[in-house]
Amino acid sequence: MQMDIALLGPLQAQAGGGTFVPTAAKPRQILALLALGAGRMVTVSTLMTELWEDAPPPSATTTVQTYVLQIRKGLDAALGEPGAGKSVLATRYGGYSLDVPLEQVDVHAFEQFAEEGRAAAGRGDTEAASRALARALGLWRGAPLTDVRRGPVLQREVVRLNEVRLSLLDARIEADLERGLHSDLLGELTALTAAHPLNENFWAHLMTALYRTGQRWRALEAYRRLRDTLVEELGLEPSSRLRRLHQAILSADGPDHTRPAPAARRGKPAARDALQWPTAALLAPPGPLPTR
Repeated sequence: MQMDIALLGPLQAQAGGGTFVPTAAKPRQILALLALGAGRMVTVSTLMTELWEDAPPPSATTTVQTYVLQIRKGLDAALGEPGAGKSVLATRYGGYSLDVPLEQVDVHAFEQFAEEGRAAAGRGDTEAASRALARALGLWRGAPLTDVRRGPVLQREVVRLNEVRLSLLDARIEADLERGLHSDLLGELTALTAAHPLNENFWAHLMTALYRTGQRWRALEAYRRLRDTLVEELGLEPSSRLRRLHQAILSADGPDHTRPAPAARRGKPAARDALQWPTAALLAPPGPLPTR
């Protein structure tokens, strides 16, 4: 059964020939949580925490059951088969599970490509690392779950995903720098430092790319802008890593990572969108047993 569920942007959920995204806010939250935990049970307790935090109403268990039934009806309609929704959104002891292949949920595909990219980087295969990380980042269509009201569980997951995305973007750029793609990265890094003015890694990459393309004065100017921002916004000096990089560029006698790479290493960067938007365990102590 082909199903496509996308969480890295507005919520999308398609099965067969139709969509099964609920229109009501709370069923949308439940569907998002179940998709994040695809293939595993999400407890009723977790669902209650997401919907009502620490103050669930007396009817909370019955209300969750009603929301699950609404999602199942949407699945039935999308699949064109009465009762099909119950086989996909299954009742478990203490909770529910959305039983779909992980590759059909974009978050899980994102994490799989991310794992491949990290493994490739670990063994020194920068081309494979860049390619896998670019595929992971390319799954992002915007900020995660922009059209879903987020309680504490979903909010934690969205924060985590955004942090992972920035980490992967940093790793992909580092792999491309290792491949000698300094000129190709300048536009992307300029945009990223503007969007994330306190992210020292992006500034370090920009300084390195500028130096390696013979723009030493611009690399030094980038450091000055970063320092001014950090002092003004946080009252902090750049990290020791940035200060060492600045000194190496200033002296023009720095370590290998500041020297221009040979042209022979140059090639096309992996397909990507620099400003595209890049699962924690959802199991809480078992909650009330669903009855239908």
